[in-house]
Order: sequence, then C-alpha cells, then structure tokens
Amino acid sequence: MRSITAARYVTPLREGGSLPAVIEGDDDGLYVLKFRGAGQGPKALVAELVAGEIARALGLPMPELVFVDLDPELARTEPDPEIQQLIKDSAGLNLALDYLPGSINFDPVAEQVDGALASDVVWFDAFVSNVDRSFRNPNLLIWHRKPWLIDHGAALYFHHGWDGSPSHAGSAFPMIREHVLLAGADDIAGADARLAPKLAREDFAAIMAMVPDAWLVGADTPADPAEHRAAYVEHFMQRLAQRQRFVEEAVNARA
Repeated sequence: MRSITAARYVTPLREGGSLPAVIEGDDDGLYVLKFRGAGQGPKALVAELVAGEIARALGLPMPELVFVDLDPELARTEPDPEIQQLIKDSAGLNLALDYLPGSINFDPVAEQVDGALASDVVWFDAFVSNVDRSFRNPNLLIWHRKPWLIDHGAALYFHHGWDGSPSHAGSAFPMIREHVLLAGADDIAGADARLAPKLAREDFAAIMAMVPDAWLVGADTPADPAEHRAAYVEHFMQRLAQRQRFVEEAVNARA
C-alpha cells in the first residue's frame, strides 16, 4: 500500500461521527482522511483497511487506500478547536481513501444497482460483519455512474474488546436484513459461488501484514501483533468455512 504525507487540511466532512476530512497529500492528490485519534480509535482503521482490501481482492469497486503521515503542525492553521485537537491526537500514521471528485451520495430511491453487484456487496458485508450499509447510512458513492464502496470502519465490530477467540466466526449476521441493497440482491447464492473461491489464507495473511503493529496492540488485545494477526486470519478462514450460515440468513431476510 502506498504511503503519503498530509500537506494540507482542506475541509472536514461532518457527516461522519469520526469527523473525517479531505486533505491534500504531498503527491498533489486529494484524499479522505480517517483519523487514528477519533473516538472509535485505531480499531476503526484496522476495519477500514482490512475490509477495504478484502473488497478489492473480491473485485468490488473500492477507492484506493493509502497510509498518511500526519504532522501535528497542521493543527496551527485550523480555527476549530475540535479539529485542532483531533489532528494533534492523530499525529503519525493514519489511513485515507482516494477522494472521488464529483461523486454523489447513493440515493436508494433514485439509483438502481445491478442485481449481481448488489448480491456481491451483500455477501461481502455479511462476511466482514459490516453493520453500516443501511438505508440510514448507505456508505456508497456514485462516481462515473458506478457505485463505490466507502467507510468500513464499523465492520469487524466484534474486534472491539476481542481476545482473539474464534467465537464470532460462525455468526449468521442477522443485521444483514437492514442492508440498503438487499432488496435488489437477487442472486446471493450465486455471489457466494463467485466470491468465496477468490479468498484464501494467503490473501488474509497478506492483508493483515499491511496493518501497522501500533494499531493492533492495546489493553484489550494480545500483546504480540503477530499473534493478533494470526487470530484475524483464523477468524476469516473459519468464517469462510461456515459461510452457509450468513448466506442463508441473507437469503431468508430478502425473502
């Protein structure tokens, strides 16, 4: 994954509870920055990175993710004390998505998503336990007439306070019934047949290897980052093996 340095804070995006922001990188590109110092903490960045890279491995439309080095000196030019503190608390390594200029928020009333793609997204969100793709908060953008997946910080919700045990791997994920694309997902079984073969242990290991040690170690997690990475990989492997539970749950919810 590429790394950039934040050159300029452009504007806050106040729609999100974590107060993400548009920033300019030292490569002259624009990015949506997710702050490590936001209320959800580094686990939200772990979910953002891991779920985003799984989506990419599945071939789903996902903006590029980059690491961002944030200098606390950027806070000096910001008049808002809340933003100043957020920048200072997030000094160092953070995560950002490529900014999609001209994109608009997905409107479930006005926009139609292809049934196969809707099915794939429903399968993916059930696999990563993403609780945040509902009518209230679709977390989809339309860019060049195509839907793009964004904001996966609420995925892997079980890992907040997680001890690394595999107890959550077999969850049927009943919250899938709130999914904004569920009604149009007319081939969830086909999505399972298409997507499951694209994921393997080496894929999960490669994705977890991207996660910085500092984002994994905490008071509620195993002290050894390698041990914690291995626990995530095992969780995904067991979830893949037991996927029939969440596939059936999604099919029944749609029915």
